[in-house]
Amino acid sequence: MLRTERTLKVDAVVLRHSDWGEADRLLTLYSREQGKLRAIAKGVRKIQSRKAGHLEPFTRTTIMLAKGQDLWIVTQAEAANLYQPIREDLQKMAQAAYVVELLDRFTYEEGQNWQLYKLLTETLERLSSSNDDFIPVKYYEMRLLELLGYRPLLFECAACGEEVTAQDQYFSADLGGVLCPKCANRGQSVRQVSLDALRYLRHIQRSDYKDASRADPPPAVRLEMDALQNYYLTYLLERSLNSPEFIKQIRKTI
Repeated sequence: MLRTERTLKVDAVVLRHSDWGEADRLLTLYSREQGKLRAIAKGVRKIQSRKAGHLEPFTRTTIMLAKGQDLWIVTQAEAANLYQPIREDLQKMAQAAYVVELLDRFTYEEGQNWQLYKLLTETLERLSSSNDDFIPVKYYEMRLLELLGYRPLLFECAACGEEVTAQDQYFSADLGGVLCPKCANRGQSVRQVSLDALRYLRHIQRSDYKDASRADPPPAVRLEMDALQNYYLTYLLERSLNSPEFIKQIRKTI
């Protein structure tokens, strides 16, 4: 990282942008060197702008920043990876939107976390190259929760601590994990979880990506895993996510 009092060079992924003024954009970035940042890209909405194509969402870009009065100002930008297959597939784009929304919602401008940056870029690469988006996204969710300190308890009961046995169990978001049948009434809002869904979730949690990617849950189990993860993430964030509904609408059209 090259840093002086007034300038900064970062390798970053553009999480989102919004219009700012007449021709500018406000960017939300997640960088390897500084974590989450906000910056103004001046003039990128003009037709002749050379930086615009390097600052689109889901793009990994090397960016030079200068310190403005309140925000960083983008002075140079060069795309390192456009993740083009994501841009050419609406379903992949929806999954990428979910990936960046999760990171955006869970993080603040609080400094470097290179592990989160690595997880983000690896996940975008996996979405680009995989024929099935399910495991890349589920693996991302599980690793993200772990890095943020919200790793769900899946191998022992979150209430009594006893080892989970081979039967349908329950899941409590407020207790942060699986509840055995005798403790099912201990959580404030408890969901039943089937043995198959729990088995796949445990496999993803304890495996590296190579091993996790061998899993191929049937459609019904995938829907259950999606619902359970969405329930837990919504509880942690204390608000609903936008992208799952977008993903659902796209699936209806395919």
